[in-house]
Amino acid sequence: MTFSFATRSLTLALMTAFAAAHAGTVSVVTSFPKELTAAYKKAFEAANPGIKLEILNKNTTAGIAYIKELAVGQRPDVMWASAPDAFEVLARDKLLQPAPEVKNPQAPVKIGNYPLNDPENQYYGQALAGYGLMWNTRYMAANKVPTPKEWADLVKPEYFNHVAMSSPSRSGTTHLTVETILQGEGWEKGWSQMLQIAGNCAAVTDRSFAVPDGVNNGQYGIGLVIDFFGLAGKASGYPVEFHYPNVTAVVPANIALVAGAKNTEEAKKFIKFTLSKEGQELLFDPAISRLPILPNSSFGAKVPAGYPDAIEIAKRAKVQFDSNLSGDRYQVVVSLFDQMVTFRLKDLQAATKAIHEAERRLKVKPNAQAAELVKQARSFAYSPMVSADMVKDAEFLALFRKNKKDVEVAKQLTGLEDLWSTKSKANYEKARSLAEQAAALVK
Repeated sequence: MTFSFATRSLTLALMTAFAAAHAGTVSVVTSFPKELTAAYKKAFEAANPGIKLEILNKNTTAGIAYIKELAVGQRPDVMWASAPDAFEVLARDKLLQPAPEVKNPQAPVKIGNYPLNDPENQYYGQALAGYGLMWNTRYMAANKVPTPKEWADLVKPEYFNHVAMSSPSRSGTTHLTVETILQGEGWEKGWSQMLQIAGNCAAVTDRSFAVPDGVNNGQYGIGLVIDFFGLAGKASGYPVEFHYPNVTAVVPANIALVAGAKNTEEAKKFIKFTLSKEGQELLFDPAISRLPILPNSSFGAKVPAGYPDAIEIAKRAKVQFDSNLSGDRYQVVVSLFDQMVTFRLKDLQAATKAIHEAERRLKVKPNAQAAELVKQARSFAYSPMVSADMVKDAEFLALFRKNKKDVEVAKQLTGLEDLWSTKSKANYEKARSLAEQAAALVK
């Protein structure tokens, strides 16, 4: 009897101690680099001595899956990432909780034509970001590679094996870059351009950080990156430059309160801190180099010289990003990219190299038959497996949103992805063969 009472008392004491410790911890799922999260953790904990910040670093796709898999009461408190369409996915699945009291009343309602915050208060713009080209000036000079200004420049033969990007299935920011091109150029033309760029890539990395790191150290010449990677690299003294193409978009990096979170009230304090002027000033740190949601003019002398103005960039951006469209086809885009590019990069590179060589010879010695063969090769190499009409089909899109743990759903998706992969390999081999035939005609 005494033992039982003592045991219960000890258990209760331990549970109470755990709950007390747990109540003062805000867990944050984020894809952001440690330079950013460490700065916010230090500043927030200093301003709120009773609360600790726990950072759970996951790429955006993994972060979504992590939240979906946990039960109410076991979920992390905050989701913080760059991709607005990822938040659309979470909101659609009722995994976010409104918290309108955290908003900063000084922040603008829109950036260009894009709402800063979700109209239903499911998530909030915490920083702004554009997408563009980062390059290593020493690498470019040493390899005599011209400076690119537009995405379309990267399809040219002079960029073959000098470009790097990450996979959109592993990087939310890369997914936004790919989706921006698709929205800016249209589905068919956008995929053709994206496949030509990928064919010129020296690597498709599994983490977005590997691209700017590779450009900073001269491993790659050019990287497709979110702006803060280029800006931070330059601020840190690397021989790099960054440029926003005309086909770009300025969209919010978002933060949200997770529904069924452990510590809602403490989480709201953290979100509010990130949106406050104090929290926004941290974005100017050279190691972070993000664009604030508040106008540059509101920070006075604290804005570094030459720092980009998000509002001005948004005014001239040619893409008004549609996060609903992006969210609807999110899984289709990342899956299609993996099957056509990530897992078939060597085949795509070989086809692209052969096409470049055939076109080089045709410039010197025109030949109608060879030109027709190259045209066919391009069609095989640079056409998406999914048509513009198919990606509008509600039933097709719904398949990718179903529970992948369901055996029948998994079977359908695996079969479809295997088909895309097999057909892509065959198309790239056919394209290479046709291009080599064309080159042989104009020796």
